[in-house]
Amino acid sequence: MQKLFKKGIKKQAGLPPGTLIFTGEEKVEKIKINILDYKKEQYEEKVIENIEDCYPYKDTDTVTWININGLHDIGLIEKIGECFKIHPLVLEDILNVDQRPKIEDHDDYIFVVLKMLKYDRNTNELNIEHMCLILTNNCVISLQESEVDVFSAVRQRIKMSRGRIRVLGTDYLVYALIDSIVDGYYTILEVYGEKLQDLEKNLVENPTPNTLQLIHNIKRDMAFIRRSVWPLREVINALIRGESKLIHEKIEIYLKDIYDHTIQVIDTIETLRDIISGMIDLFMSSISNKMNEVMKVLTIIATIFIPLGFLAGLYGMNFKNMPELNWYLGYPMLLLGMLIVALFMLGYFRKKKWL
Repeated sequence: MQKLFKKGIKKQAGLPPGTLIFTGEEKVEKIKINILDYKKEQYEEKVIENIEDCYPYKDTDTVTWININGLHDIGLIEKIGECFKIHPLVLEDILNVDQRPKIEDHDDYIFVVLKMLKYDRNTNELNIEHMCLILTNNCVISLQESEVDVFSAVRQRIKMSRGRIRVLGTDYLVYALIDSIVDGYYTILEVYGEKLQDLEKNLVENPTPNTLQLIHNIKRDMAFIRRSVWPLREVINALIRGESKLIHEKIEIYLKDIYDHTIQVIDTIETLRDIISGMIDLFMSSISNKMNEVMKVLTIIATIFIPLGFLAGLYGMNFKNMPELNWYLGYPMLLLGMLIVALFMLGYFRKKKWL
């Protein structure tokens, strides 16, 4: 829960537009900058120490992917804005980790905000990380809140020159990065699908308050996933229908494929949300049925003891004119009669299928 609700510095009211304040978790580690520069017959990958080292790649005839892990260094973000002439309001959105997914076309570059999801099976926690893409004519700048990364397959495709990625331009690289993020959503949803299957078994066999708590945790996580994924449909649709010179027509078919995948992800999310709502109803019904079974047993026991209590109370009266009190076999005969009454009532209840 603490990872989903960020505990970093929040922007204060009244600050002028474009004020750069990082709203995520405070960090002290150094930001990592990785550069992949390539074209059809050329490939270069390196890690740089200073952001100034990426400036020469701004006006080359190759495709350059600058990946920045970490957003807490405001000075570094300012230098990127100065080099690539990024609007201060865009830089402000980069540092605002609570910004919803969106797209902005600034003619010379396209700015995209996404959410990257990763599930930690060791801690059973969902990590939602802020992700920004800046598409220029020959550069793609990706800025990640942390090192949660789903782009290893894209890096491998670039390195091994697989598919069309080394032939096409920066718009195809942006498509590949967004496609990797969307594919990561499928993995997350599969994890929650498996968890719901296990919980469904527990609901049927032995529902407990802990089961209800797990269901509510999943419901909360699904709400965060939905909030992160739902606006992505508008982002992809804007890329497809936009008239930016940075997006070529031959890339639109690939973007339409991502759009279809996004719709499938949203449909899956809604299906899982319906299943969760049904599981909560099932839990309440199971608890109610379990309580009814307990009350039925207690009611039967109480009903059996009603005539037995009557007999015990009848012969517990100390009247002198009660001949049964002086019988030699009065006590065992009374016990036998009470046993017969109890057995008769049990048989009657079983015949009525109340037991």
